[in-house]
Amino acid sequence: MNPTVLEISVGTAMAVVGIAMAVWFERYRAAGSARRMTQMMRRCGLGAGAGRDPQTEAVMRAVRRRCKRCAIEGVCERWLAGELTGNNAFCPNAATFRMLASRARGGT
Repeated sequence: MNPTVLEISVGTAMAVVGIAMAVWFERYRAAGSARRMTQMMRRCGLGAGAGRDPQTEAVMRAVRRRCKRCAIEGVCERWLAGELTGNNAFCPNAATFRMLASRARGGT
């Protein structure tokens, strides 16, 4: 086998594995983000029905986007597990969750 063909084959295989790992990691992060977001919503008094009307769904898209980009997921994990005390002021979505919970309870 020509060394050039071998090098190209190995390089291609490495690129495919690298891309597959990047896709897997992104899915792993997205799943963790979705799990944390759902748990945080429950702790804030929001049910699975949040986001049924178009206005709330638009807000929820922004919430999901902020949650996926959050850099303090470890703090969130510890707070959700009860290892940290206090409120969820660290969460970039805390104010939005309070607003949605208030709306769900019939507040303004």
